[in-house]
Amino acid sequence: MALKNNISTKFHDVKPRSPGGAAFLAAERAKCSFDVESLSKFMYTEDWLNRMNQILEILVNEPAFDKRNRYHQSRKDKISTGLQKDKRLVELAKEHNWDEQDIKIVNFLYDQSTPFSLHYGMFIPTLKTQTTEEQKKLFLERALKHEIIGCYAQTELGHGSNVQGLETTATYIPETNEFEVHSPTLTSSKWWIGGLGKAANYAVVMARLITNGKDYGPHPFCVQIRSLKDHTPLRGITVGDIGPKFGFNAVDNGFIMFDHYRVPHIALLAKYSQVKPDSGEYVKPPNAKLSYGTMVYVRANIVMGVRYALAKAATIAVRYSAIRQQFVDAANPKKWNNNVIETPVLDYTMQQYRLLPIIAAAYACFFTGREMYRLYELNQSEIQKGNFGLLADLHASSSGLKSLATTMAVESIEDCRRACGGHGYSMFSGLGQFYQDYLPNVTWEGDNYILTQQTARYLLKTFRNVVAGKAEPSEHNQTINYLAAYLQNSNAKCPASTTSDFLNPELILSAFAFRAARGIAQLAEQLDRHGKSWNSMLVEIRAISNAHCQFMFVRNFFVALQNDVSLSASGNKSLLQILKTLAALFALHIMEKELSEFLLSGYINASQSIMLKQQVIELLGQIRSEAVGLVDAFALPDYYLHSALGRYDGQVYESMTKMAEKEPLNHTQVVDGYDTCIKPFVHKGLRYNFEKDGRTCSKL
Repeated sequence: MALKNNISTKFHDVKPRSPGGAAFLAAERAKCSFDVESLSKFMYTEDWLNRMNQILEILVNEPAFDKRNRYHQSRKDKISTGLQKDKRLVELAKEHNWDEQDIKIVNFLYDQSTPFSLHYGMFIPTLKTQTTEEQKKLFLERALKHEIIGCYAQTELGHGSNVQGLETTATYIPETNEFEVHSPTLTSSKWWIGGLGKAANYAVVMARLITNGKDYGPHPFCVQIRSLKDHTPLRGITVGDIGPKFGFNAVDNGFIMFDHYRVPHIALLAKYSQVKPDSGEYVKPPNAKLSYGTMVYVRANIVMGVRYALAKAATIAVRYSAIRQQFVDAANPKKWNNNVIETPVLDYTMQQYRLLPIIAAAYACFFTGREMYRLYELNQSEIQKGNFGLLADLHASSSGLKSLATTMAVESIEDCRRACGGHGYSMFSGLGQFYQDYLPNVTWEGDNYILTQQTARYLLKTFRNVVAGKAEPSEHNQTINYLAAYLQNSNAKCPASTTSDFLNPELILSAFAFRAARGIAQLAEQLDRHGKSWNSMLVEIRAISNAHCQFMFVRNFFVALQNDVSLSASGNKSLLQILKTLAALFALHIMEKELSEFLLSGYINASQSIMLKQQVIELLGQIRSEAVGLVDAFALPDYYLHSALGRYDGQVYESMTKMAEKEPLNHTQVVDGYDTCIKPFVHKGLRYNFEKDGRTCSKL
């Protein structure tokens, strides 16, 4: 029903005060010292950007990919529209002959997980890496054609991080050459499984393999759970949705219980370990750490994903901060066309301190994510040669980096939301639901606190080997290198004597390496010489993991800038300079935040810490004029951002009001509960006033 007083018309009759957002952003872009498009091409490649723009043109005209109602939908509506999007994506992929990379771009732009997300993100990758050729034909080929829709069922109601503690069993039955999958306890219920609640008809189930009376621990089984004819649960299966969550409500996270459910022998994914038919003899994998490679790849993806998370949050907050005006600076008033205006909040140093390091962190994640991919490929190549020497360091670093990077992302998204002031609390900012949906990253693929223990165990083992002379410096193992350097000079001191000395990459890297090595050495002493328990040292354990991974982040950033051939070209001098400035800000901001650890390490002193703080402020001033250009270089379309505050054209307030028009409460003039909850009180008052003084009152 059309409103008598049309909200849309009222809003469109007036304009924001001048100068508008477009003028502010145009002025900001004019300040930029580097070519934004060149920086975008450096990060993504021109081919990727072209493909993204081509796909974007298709998606914005597809009803199934319409985001306009996203912030108004119920959970049921989110699931329903997610399924429609998933179905249409399959059709579009066939129509346009999209490959796997194109589909990744589609899902990136849509920027919301859906019921099929785990089919692509976990089910198919597991089938690719864990199956025999026969199983690929039976499961993988059908999954790729969407003839079966799958999920990955590992987490249980009672166990998540402790995979070895999973309770679901899969017992081999030699008489029938089957496995009997069973949930022996309530806590063995699979829980939190994305796509399981309503969409999936198959699941990769992690269950304890039991054969000939011996428990061999969790192994993957590909299990049909729903009928392919009518999608009803099969006999022996209890399955459903776990209910609403803090976020991520467009995904049907589910539960499942198995009641002595039989699956064929081929259900055990047998690329690495097998159970021989009839005899039930267990054949163990050639190397127990082979599965680490997949985990490294997944965590490298997560680190690179942090780049997008930080980029999205920073783009919204920086653009809005360049437009949003608050207060007039009496000492240095801002003028526009000779008229005094309020100050854009991005001009305030505190706002710069909150936001500009997040931009730097996004670029740092790009370089570290790229390096993790390179090391993953190198490791895979070495494994094919029978060399597993890189695997332990890579696995440990990827564990700690995943923990540190996702924690950094969650904190930064919230910092960006707060930096947007009151409007940051609106869903229309694009940051509220984004924060909610990103939060699971700190838990899945390894709880962030548990992962730091994996990293710390490796660091301690490596330190002990270096002390014992069992580990030699290596081109591909920076952990050994910085520990060996520390043991050779454990009394080293920072040589900085001026503020600008803290811009020296070698000095910065030495500080990070020394601080990490000192923390590892002190932890080893407490555990090995003073008999402290592991549990009593968990705070220090997390600290050394973070110190090691911060060193890796900083080193990857600086080394990439030094070695990247494309950046050394004469035409890219301005790009290289701004990236060097970002690298310095990223590193020094961490040093300032973690100042107590750097001081306690003994590498820097109190007077140097003052110079460090001064240099951070100076770097903020240098990056301030580049801020909008740096977030523009992330090349994130408005469709992806889905934010009133982060629009490229700066039409913030026009967009806020337009999005408010779609609020369902505004589709009627009078709220549904008026007759029963408001009218009785109001009309009683009108009658009372009429009877009391005889005044004429409005029609009842």
